[in-house]
Order: sequence, then C-alpha cells, then structure tokens
Amino acid sequence: MVQQVTTDEQRGAVEQFLARFDLDYEPEHDDLLGVWDAGGQLVACGARQQALLKMIAIDPAEQDSPMFGQLVGTLVKKGFEAGVETFFVVTRPQHTLSFEAVNFRLLCLTDQVALLEYGPGLSAYIERHHNVRHHGNNGAVVVNANPFTLGHRYLIETAAQQVDRLYVFVVEEESSSFPFAVRYDLVCQGVADLDNVEVLPSGPYAVSAITFPGYFLRDSALVEAQQHQLDAVLFARQLAPRFTICRRFIGSEPYCAVTRRYNEALKKILPTLGIDVVEVPRATTNGGAISASTVRELLQQRAINTLEKLVPSTTLNYLESAAFNGLSPVAGRH
Repeated sequence: MVQQVTTDEQRGAVEQFLARFDLDYEPEHDDLLGVWDAGGQLVACGARQQALLKMIAIDPAEQDSPMFGQLVGTLVKKGFEAGVETFFVVTRPQHTLSFEAVNFRLLCLTDQVALLEYGPGLSAYIERHHNVRHHGNNGAVVVNANPFTLGHRYLIETAAQQVDRLYVFVVEEESSSFPFAVRYDLVCQGVADLDNVEVLPSGPYAVSAITFPGYFLRDSALVEAQQHQLDAVLFARQLAPRFTICRRFIGSEPYCAVTRRYNEALKKILPTLGIDVVEVPRATTNGGAISASTVRELLQQRAINTLEKLVPSTTLNYLESAAFNGLSPVAGRH
C-alpha cells in the first residue's frame, strides 16, 4: 500500500533505495511516499514538490505490477488536494513510455532527459492566449525583469522593429525579489506604447524550476547544460510553433556567467530547430551596461535618486510608491 513517509528511519530507507538507482535524495518536497512489501522492505518511492513529481523509483521485481500507476496516481491525487492542476516530471528518456502509460504527455526530449506533463497544462495555456496569436514574421523575448529597466526596454524596442509581432514572455516563477505580478505589470506599463508587442506570462514553460531537478544527474555542470538544452528545446518545440515565432532575441551579458552560458546554449541549439537567435548589445549608461542587479543594489543602498538613467518612469514611479515599501529587492535573476 502507498503510504506517506513520516519518520527519519523511513526517509533513510528511501535515501538508500534511491541510491540503488543512482538517484540522489532531495529533502525539498511536499509529499514523500513509499511502498513497503509484506516483509517490510521498501519496493517503491516517489515525491511531489509543488507541481513537480520526482525521486520516483520502483524495484525491478515490481516493474510489471500496477504499483507504478498507483504510486504516481497517489502523488497526483495529493497534488490535486493541494490545488495543483498540472503536473510535470523530468526523467531519463528510457522511462518516457512508463509515464505516457499513466497519461503523461511528452513535451520535449534531449539526449539525457525527457519532460512530460499531466493535466490541462500547455493546451490550457495556449487556449488562454489564443486571442494574441498572430501569423507572420514573429519574434520573442524572455525576460525576468527583476525589475524592468531601460535595458529591457531597449532590447524589446530593438527587437520589435525587426519583426511583425514581438512576444515578451515574463518568467512567471516566483524566485525573484519582485513578485511576478509586479514584474509583469511593470513590463506591461513599460512597453504599452509599442503597438506590435504582446506581453505574456511564461507559465512554467520558460526558464522554470521544472526545467529541472538534477537529482539524477550528479555532475553540476551537466545539470546546467541539460537545463539550458531542455529549456531551448521546450521553447522551440512547444511555444514557437503555436505563436509562429521564428526569431528569439537575447541581450548580451557582460556580468553574469550563468546567463552568458545560457545565451551561448540558445545560440547553439535554437538554429538547429529552425529558430534564429539575435543577440542585441546591452544598453549602457555612463559607460556601463544597464542591469537589474545594479538597480537592486542601489535600492539596497536606498539610492533611489540615482535610478533615473537605469529604469523607465513607470518603474521609477512604482519604486517611489508606498506599494514598494514591503519588498527587499537584493537578489534574483535579471
């Protein structure tokens, strides 16, 4: 019977069980389930962290039993009870069919990982935004905008001049100093005068934590490389065709090594999948590139009077407002 793991002894058994499959135990989860046989031996386990299912392993002797479906079904049920509607799993490619057999859908595949989802997911996301889908020579920019700066504005304005329609996907994941709702609103305000620009939430389909956990790839450099590859393939295979996107615009990155490696991955991978990549030189002021991280540093120093050359008036108005006083913008992505 599938049951919740509650004791340190049970968690230790799960950790040892996962090691048999070259999987690492990750303590971050909302649910951790196990299946024990009549002799008290752990024969299966799995976990859920928000919408992500992970650390799923089944004893080889149970591979042909209904246990896999029961385990995954219980994780999904617990997720539904917690308010989750769409679930994701990142797994090794050879396990794709097992998840498809329990109604997961393959979103994208690389040489070492597969991303699948269960629930309304991508179809519902596309349907929600069907009214802003346009045919033509379209482009895309993905921004975190933490917060929205004149650098973001320059990138978007430059890109918009080169395409019929520019889609700006704002990273929806809540891992930034500024909440998504604030970041999204500031982007919308900051480009409101650009008639051929559509601002959209990214959903979990761009630069998200679902892309991905690294518990089955123990080399940190490999984890990053596969994350970049999966993100690029997901964009090219799922978002680009539905919005008729043929060009992805990125800003040059003089400061952040991780973002620079991500850009290099996009430039290498996307053209092989039919998407041109255009790198736009970063906007500068006083000889330095405009950066959201610089804005956050100045805010930490309470030097808001120095921001006029870094952010548009819409962002500055927010930073000077009472609504901003509860935030502490000192970290996060660009």
